[in-house]
Amino acid sequence: MTDSPTAAPIRTAPATDATGGAAPDPRRWWGLVIIALAQLMVVLDATIVNIALPSAQKALGMTDGNRQWVITAYTLAFGGLLLLGGRIADLVGRKRTFLIGLIGFAVASAIGGASQSPGMLFGARALQGVFGAVLAPSALSLMTTTFTDPRERGKAFGIYGAIAGAGGAIGLLLGGVLTSYANWRWCLYVNIPIAIVAVIGAAVLLRDRPGHSDVTLDVPGVILGCGGLVAVVYGFSEAEPRGWSDGLVLSLLAGGVVLLAAFVLWQTKATSPLLPLRILADRNRAGCFLTMGLATIGMFGLFLFMTYYLQDILGYSPVRSGLAFLPMSASIIIGSTQISARLLPRTSPRLLMVPGMLLAAAGLVVLTRLGVDSAYVTHVLPAEILLGLGMGLTFMPVFSTATHGIRPQDAGVASAMVNTSQQVGGSLGTALLNTIAASATTTYVGSHLTDPSRRTQVLRAGIVHGYTQAIWWGVAAMLIAAVVSAVLIVARPARGGAPMAASAH
Repeated sequence: MTDSPTAAPIRTAPATDATGGAAPDPRRWWGLVIIALAQLMVVLDATIVNIALPSAQKALGMTDGNRQWVITAYTLAFGGLLLLGGRIADLVGRKRTFLIGLIGFAVASAIGGASQSPGMLFGARALQGVFGAVLAPSALSLMTTTFTDPRERGKAFGIYGAIAGAGGAIGLLLGGVLTSYANWRWCLYVNIPIAIVAVIGAAVLLRDRPGHSDVTLDVPGVILGCGGLVAVVYGFSEAEPRGWSDGLVLSLLAGGVVLLAAFVLWQTKATSPLLPLRILADRNRAGCFLTMGLATIGMFGLFLFMTYYLQDILGYSPVRSGLAFLPMSASIIIGSTQISARLLPRTSPRLLMVPGMLLAAAGLVVLTRLGVDSAYVTHVLPAEILLGLGMGLTFMPVFSTATHGIRPQDAGVASAMVNTSQQVGGSLGTALLNTIAASATTTYVGSHLTDPSRRTQVLRAGIVHGYTQAIWWGVAAMLIAAVVSAVLIVARPARGGAPMAASAH
């Protein structure tokens, strides 16, 4: 059974918790600021460069075929190495890997900002992904082992969930501002001051027990698991430009599935597995991982299509486009910190996650009514508010439940699985929805372009039609996530507030 933290006041002698019974750190809330800064930096980097990509492409002379590697190099390294990063955090200590991740991420960002060729930028982005894969799991596992008091845990994970959900939209705004008023290079340089502050703060404020000597690195597991994840993420990313029937795409996806199947088989035999299957055997954690992956598919659909809709169809500038996403960020923050964090101590996680996914699905349904002349206030804004509230309701209990009661020696890899679910869901969502949209647009234009003089109007209408058709698939992903949450999540609120699992590891 998972451990159930006590609800005793902080001033009394603490009960045994996930950190092994250490007293709560009096500086833990300042530590949360540092952890939040690091998480924001990682999440920002998934979207901030998107806005800067056209400028970077022109400055460095990238071809249209190669420009995707600015995004793909990061997602491949990040998504493929998360499990390894989580296990390293368990092996050598979370604070140490947190600091290594921060410093490495800052150095990679500096190299990327100073890039003089496409290859240099691609390499720097891959390096960012490598250190991001170390940083993200150690940040979340530090949260898990720092905040064990039920009510404090709710507040802390509310803030963390808000950042995880809103960071992508904030990245679009910040990318627009930096690209318009400074230079595309600052979309990478901006990580350096954030990392410096976080490194100093982490060194002073964060504390963690040494790494677990009983944890060893599972080398065959690293090769099979990370290789499989890289193949799957790469296959999804190549499906967008090449099509799902392309030989390379099919080979990557099939190879990835085979490697992951071999990985699971090996994990049943390894003495110190990279991913202990007891983590996946817990139905609450498995439900959280699935919910996160499915939710991210739909969420990335909104980011992807709304960025182009606002700029190419409504004619917004990059800065105005970024500002247009702020209501969604605000809704995520409200849903996570003001609703989820307050209700989770007294409510089963699924009673937040199921309505959250239904709200998010409703927001995407609003977007399926978009037309070429739709107004932001009547169509986009209501969708953002609904989706944001839904994600805020969902992300916080997902992070909290997926990492609650985990064994200290597994905290890093469990945290990595949450991030992996998010990353794989985002990669799949981007590739799947983009392919569906492109196909729907081609079909629409082919059947409606009867008068060559109306080509521009028909093409614009076809693009929007493609977006709306693809968004229906995002709706489906959200609804499936609601069902998964309802069926698999059986954790209930413990006395005092933290979710208490009803199944064993």
